[in-house]
Amino acid sequence: MELTGHFRASVIAAGGRADDDVATELLARWSEPHRHYHTVDHLRFMLAIIDEHAAFAADPDLVRLAAWGHDAVYDPRSADNEEASAELSARLLERCELPAPAVAEVIRLVRLTAGHAVEPGDRNGALLADADLAVLARDWPSYQEYADAVRAEYAHVPDEAFRSGRAAVLQSLLDLPALFRIPALADLWEAKARSNLTRELASLTT
Repeated sequence: MELTGHFRASVIAAGGRADDDVATELLARWSEPHRHYHTVDHLRFMLAIIDEHAAFAADPDLVRLAAWGHDAVYDPRSADNEEASAELSARLLERCELPAPAVAEVIRLVRLTAGHAVEPGDRNGALLADADLAVLARDWPSYQEYADAVRAEYAHVPDEAFRSGRAAVLQSLLDLPALFRIPALADLWEAKARSNLTRELASLTT
């Protein structure tokens, strides 16, 4: 997947004007050296899922643009990455002359990734959230790579504090009635994701 071309196509399909400088700026952010999981590979992975399952969304190109924006600002020490990413997305998409309703929808979707709270009937939000969490359903070696990359991003956190915090995050995910909102994707991923989360949680608490 050639990412600049992918961004350009999504912007044009959403009613905007292609601006390769915007794609370059976003890719530079996704390539920052402090990132280990929230990298261009994560973006590429999400876009591939959105492309494959685009029929589930009402506005797949806006979901794609939200994927580009959702972790464009990422500082492991910050609590407002999603809001900062939403604000950046708005500025950059306005440069691309995207229609105001489209910009508003992308901003809404980026903010949604803060807690992955998807309302019933929100087809765009469901696909974005499911694509973001799809990593949880990878085979175990790939899942371990993901977990190790998350730990690397929080290298500034002492091990005991990280284990406690990470365990709380995993438990909160396991407590959800469903990780994935789209039934067809839940059929593919739910059981594997829960198995991986349970296995990692056990490694942190024993």
